[in-house]
Amino acid sequence: MTYAPAVVTHAPPPPGSRTIEQVLADARARLDRLSPQQAQRAVSAGAVLVDIRPAAQRAAEGEIPGALIVERNVLEWRFDPASATRLPQASYGAHVIVFCSEGYTSSLAAAALQDLGVRNATDLDGGFVGWRAAGLPVVPGEPADHLAVAPGATS
Repeated sequence: MTYAPAVVTHAPPPPGSRTIEQVLADARARLDRLSPQQAQRAVSAGAVLVDIRPAAQRAAEGEIPGALIVERNVLEWRFDPASATRLPQASYGAHVIVFCSEGYTSSLAAAALQDLGVRNATDLDGGFVGWRAAGLPVVPGEPADHLAVAPGATS
């Protein structure tokens, strides 16, 4: 039996749709993105630095000491001041600096926090990679297998 190669055709996008590049540009246009050095100074002045990377990525890349770990899939619930599952740090006036690995997902996440009314939410330009390249403090990440299973549980 002979198979013909699949022909991939792309339908035109629906009216009103945008590319991810457009969505990212719109998000970043609302943010006062911080360099690693600016973020470090802001944290010293009381800003909350939030690591939204998944456990496996933190294990592979390392961590920023003192950063609050709130994975991306629960960020809005933890920082919405009106949410029953909010963190103590959540408030409309909180200065929240979100970071991911390279600063793309964190821009979208910070814009989502602004949509919730957290007007001082922004992100770290360059993400963890930029922070590390700037020579700022990092520590090795916890092994991902250590974080994946709760104590006493089996995998």
